Amino acid sequence: MPSSPHLAALQPAYGTGTLADVMPTALAALGVPTRNGGAVLHRAELDGVRRVAVLLLDGFGYHLLGQAAQASATVGAIHHGEIGTLTPITATVPSSTPISLASLACGTPPGVHGIIGFTVRVPDTGDLVTHIRWDGAPDPETWQPEPTAFEQASADGVACTVVSNGVFRATGLTRAIYRGADWLPAISPREVAEGAVAALARGDRSLVYAYLPDVDTAGHFHGIGSPEWLEAVAEVAEAIDGILSGLPKDAALLLTADHGMVNVTERLHVDQRPDLLHGVEAIAGDGRMRYLYAAPGAIEDVRQAWTGAVGGRAELIGRDEAIDRGWFGPKVTESSRERIGDLLVVCRDTFAVVGVEGEPPHVARLIGQHGGLTAAEMAIPLWSYRR
Repeated sequence: MPSSPHLAALQPAYGTGTLADVMPTALAALGVPTRNGGAVLHRAELDGVRRVAVLLLDGFGYHLLGQAAQASATVGAIHHGEIGTLTPITATVPSSTPISLASLACGTPPGVHGIIGFTVRVPDTGDLVTHIRWDGAPDPETWQPEPTAFEQASADGVACTVVSNGVFRATGLTRAIYRGADWLPAISPREVAEGAVAALARGDRSLVYAYLPDVDTAGHFHGIGSPEWLEAVAEVAEAIDGILSGLPKDAALLLTADHGMVNVTERLHVDQRPDLLHGVEAIAGDGRMRYLYAAPGAIEDVRQAWTGAVGGRAELIGRDEAIDRGWFGPKVTESSRERIGDLLVVCRDTFAVVGVEGEPPHVARLIGQHGGLTAAEMAIPLWSYRR
């Protein structure tokens, strides 16, 4: 049994409330017909709005709100239901940034948009693509062909803007998931808030997506609840306050996150276990959910070796079983299926698999991690506020 209820597994709530439903909710509020479907959440609260800002705070999980309230009166008021409307929804799977951002921006589960792992193997070439550092092949528009929420909104006359660090503007991930939006560079929480408010004023209807990574970064390097983490919460809360203070009367703010986080206390270092590489052609994913690509005929040998190594700290399951469990959504395209490992190492509690070839050395030392199925990683907030 997990040591905390927040470490129990939480399945993605496709069709009733996941990150993939946030943009369909925004589009519905703006009267935009969507190709991708999706559930519409907080419908009554958004009735009649003509401008929507979606603020995503990286790593700001639902079960972290109580701790985060220590650093911000606004976060405390959100957590206690004193302002706006707060609902827990779930991330998509794996609960990591590129998968989540793609699910948000496209309004579809990973099984459809195909950005289905932090790192995956490209079926045609055998190369690994790390979506967060994507530069070059595969071609982003081909790899992720689904229409984005911004393409759908702009086609309907909505002014669409992404407010984020300009360094991300030309990356493969941006080309794959933010097509259809103009880019407004901003780094600090104050800049992001000012940019979001300015972008909301564009056109007769507007959709603004704003992103801040600070809480996630602090959690990775210093841990959840650390002084550095609380300082990061206080800083990003300034963005919430700034947007609220400038929110037009016909606008709404949707606040959400891409995932939560756990403080890792136990690690399996693959670079210290060469026996685990026998029959394994590539290891991808991230520390909390690894993808193992096995050599032909070696799947069962790999399964046995890795099961012995992880014991009860992780579950080893096959690709088809993960798909059958609905982790990637009710539909998984053939191209998406081919990108998933033959075996998945799904970490439980506060365990991680690190020391994988090709990853920067500091990744193995990260304290806060995510990607798994615990409630601490999967539960995220959806908070709406309007004038």
